[in-house]
Amino acid sequence: MNTEEIRAFCLSLPGTTEGFPFDEVTLVFKVMGKMYCLMNLDGETGVNLKNTPDKIIEMQEQYPFVIPGYHMNKVHWNVVKTGMAPATLLKQWIEESYGLVVKGLTRDKKEELKKAYRR
Repeated sequence: MNTEEIRAFCLSLPGTTEGFPFDEVTLVFKVMGKMYCLMNLDGETGVNLKNTPDKIIEMQEQYPFVIPGYHMNKVHWNVVKTGMAPATLLKQWIEESYGLVVKGLTRDKKEELKKAYRR
């Protein structure tokens, strides 16, 4: 997937916003104000994605294009080199990251998300 395809996919997920809170080359996607995907727009394209600690290790061991997350808690975040990752797998991992963040939202935020983005 290229940058625009990743961006479009992330923005299709309910409650997602995008911005540049850190610098002009790190695009951040949030759900209800919480980060779930960070994308490098400078140099090699990669995305930082959240997952469970066990899944983080499994992904790194199984796929050579998955490495510990840059500038992130390496127990919970990986970098996926997007040029090497199959689109279906990348979408699955983005959805998993999104889902983990939604799961960790407060009850009020979850209700707000449900009301605003009924599918």
